[in-house]
Amino acid sequence: MFIIGEAVVDTEVARASFCCHLEQCKGACCTREGGRGAPLEDDEVLELEKAYPIVKRYLDEKNIRVIEREGLYEGFPGSYATTCVERRECVFVCFEDGIAHCSLEKAYLNGETDWRKPLSCHLFPLRIRSAGREFLHYEVIPECAAGRRRGTAEKVKLYEFLREPLIRKYGKAWYEKFRQYCERLNTGATAVVPPDERTRRC
Repeated sequence: MFIIGEAVVDTEVARASFCCHLEQCKGACCTREGGRGAPLEDDEVLELEKAYPIVKRYLDEKNIRVIEREGLYEGFPGSYATTCVERRECVFVCFEDGIAHCSLEKAYLNGETDWRKPLSCHLFPLRIRSAGREFLHYEVIPECAAGRRRGTAEKVKLYEFLREPLIRKYGKAWYEKFRQYCERLNTGATAVVPPDERTRRC
């Protein structure tokens, strides 16, 4: 592991290759069985409430019925998550040609909202775990095998693929330091980015 600013980062985050391949995985990260949806920051609850009237038209009637019965989210402060349909897909999923898409992101990309989607979704397959400080780790799931193969074939590193959400979370200065440190690890260099009190191995 290594530390960049406020985040403790699993070394595999720097080394892994990854690039989503929706045509093969069919959006499996949004439809995984388990009963709990996307983890939410506390302030994202309000974003969901604001977005729902806009994204509702993209949703299947089944999803709308679940929302009306169970709500947009469940949990409590510090542990919110989106509601699921039949303990499987997130209620905000909409299907197109058999592929699960996020209705929140669809509305954002269509210029209908200014909030893209929950940060946990944007960052996936990275997960943030808090235990006194933030730990950033790579969650490897079978459903993302196609993304791992594509990343390797196209020479796309996980940290490169997730540049935008990482900047959204930590800012450009953090990401630049993080990127340089990842490159240092991957090339085996010893002096590319001198560690300081905010960038060090642990």
